[in-house]
Amino acid sequence: MAAPTTTREPENPENMVCVLDRDGLDALVQALRARGRTVVGPTARDGAIVLAELESADALPYGWGVELEAGHYRLVRRDDEAAFAHSAGPQSWKNYLLPERVRQWSADRGPDGELTVRPERPDPSSYAFLGVRPCDLRAIAIQDRVLIGGRHRDDSYQQRRTGAFLIAVECGEPGATCFCVSMGSGPAAGPGYDLALTEVLDDAGHRFLARAGTAAGAEVLAEVPHRPADDDTRTAARETVEAAAARMGRAMPPVDLHTLMAGSLDAKRWDDVAARCLTCGNCTMACPTCFCTTTEDVTDLTGDHAERWRRWDSCYDLDFSHLPGGSVRASAPSRYRQWLTHKLGTWYDQFGSSGCVGCGRCIVWCPVGIDITEEAQALHQEALTRDTTPQDGPP
Repeated sequence: MAAPTTTREPENPENMVCVLDRDGLDALVQALRARGRTVVGPTARDGAIVLAELESADALPYGWGVELEAGHYRLVRRDDEAAFAHSAGPQSWKNYLLPERVRQWSADRGPDGELTVRPERPDPSSYAFLGVRPCDLRAIAIQDRVLIGGRHRDDSYQQRRTGAFLIAVECGEPGATCFCVSMGSGPAAGPGYDLALTEVLDDAGHRFLARAGTAAGAEVLAEVPHRPADDDTRTAARETVEAAAARMGRAMPPVDLHTLMAGSLDAKRWDDVAARCLTCGNCTMACPTCFCTTTEDVTDLTGDHAERWRRWDSCYDLDFSHLPGGSVRASAPSRYRQWLTHKLGTWYDQFGSSGCVGCGRCIVWCPVGIDITEEAQALHQEALTRDTTPQDGPP
């Protein structure tokens, strides 16, 4: 293997492609930390692959994989030392860009009765996200469109997002609940990354094909030990991603989901799924694109101190659609229907794309194992039956 070299000023920096070894990956983490960035990536902890701050690449889940099914998640040992051979975990990058709970302001009443209100200071973190899966890269782009791409901009989200440095990792090991191919979001990385990595393990060693997507990405990459990208590594990386695309565990029905959802509002399937659904909202909490929030005001026992917090909300909550006359969606079928038809259908009307990226988290983290691809397929089959069944009425 050729000795690592460093090129300070690559030609056409945004098209820079090279190879990193494990030491080079750690050097990448250190280069980002030296820039004052908080590096966040996957690590094995508490029986799962979770996202956490990384002080070095040694904290990555080398040698760990996951066993997934509907309502089932298990961390398992692999027979190699792959760092990114695992599917999406319980968290997504939404946890950092749109935190679950954020204080917006606090207020105090002084001895003289004067009220002082203090807005919350913006989060000063400058993040570098290492290990962004292609499905999650698409999810970030979707949330960008929702939260900063329209008339109602979320300034807090925009600040976190604008400074974030994204390192995508293409998938080589899809899980049994992954269906990104049918949603057009993976396993190859789409646009939006600063750097993209493809992990390769073969007889030539353990390495990462790295390519820059922005000038900022190339600048960082040029500072870490690397070597020119050889044809064997390029071929192995491409074949790894192609093989992953052929091994997806799930798929959406090959139909226009927007049209399917619009025509399924009265489907009998909603009663079937509601008989199983606990309306717990786990799917919305785990989903990397769900963005709904609410506010809550709290005070201390004296009444002299108050705070306003913004926290995640879910369309499964009875209070989510509560009006003076009561909840608009009081039944379980109506609440599940709202979530699914919005995610796969009316999201197009609002934001011009699907709200689903095929990560499979909602399947894995549903306590009763409800499968979004199975439900979409069932609605499709019901629509086909309805369209081919003779209707009563005059000829």
